[in-house]
Amino acid sequence: MNLDMLEPILIIISIDIILGGDNAVVIALASRNLPPDQRNKAIFLGTGLAIAARILLTTVALYLLQIPFLQLIGGLLLFYIALKLLTDREDTQNISAGDSLLAAVKTIVFADIVMGFDNVLAIAGASHNNIALVTMGLLVSVPIIVWGSRFILMLMDRFPLLIYFGAGILAYTAAEMVLEDSYVLHALYEYPLIKEWLPVLGVVATISTGYFVNKKKEDAAA
Repeated sequence: MNLDMLEPILIIISIDIILGGDNAVVIALASRNLPPDQRNKAIFLGTGLAIAARILLTTVALYLLQIPFLQLIGGLLLFYIALKLLTDREDTQNISAGDSLLAAVKTIVFADIVMGFDNVLAIAGASHNNIALVTMGLLVSVPIIVWGSRFILMLMDRFPLLIYFGAGILAYTAAEMVLEDSYVLHALYEYPLIKEWLPVLGVVATISTGYFVNKKKEDAAA
């Protein structure tokens, strides 16, 4: 495997792990009422179907992003998602636990689809239209999320800088999406410095904005 393929795969895995903490909590909550022998079945079935749905949705997103200006819009939306990751952690405690194997699996898959929009958009942007990279990245990262969810969430709570690191990856991916839009490429053809520095500026602007918003919230709460 060459470095050109390794970089997007590592970015996809990082994105899915950073954004997948809430999805891991959903899996745990949805299967908590099941007996132990059915709990593992729910996790395996739910996760497997969720991976398949994620690959399908990302494939659709890859085709949609070929439409003029959608790559630009998707990149701008991903900047917003990166900022939201820093400033607004969603609460998943309202996820209902299934009383049967089928109910738990349906909850896991449905919640993953609903909550996984940010993952799909980010992975579509990072994959550079290569569905093989999407599949490889998801197959590696999803098991890590499922089995290491508690550890991942603990690390994020204990080391908030990990969230900033994840937001930086998203911002970098967002900038690349914007730059890959055909109209943006044409407009910036004569300005190579902008193309070179936009990802860096995007990362710095996103992290700085998130930091100051969080600091303002902390000051207001004090």
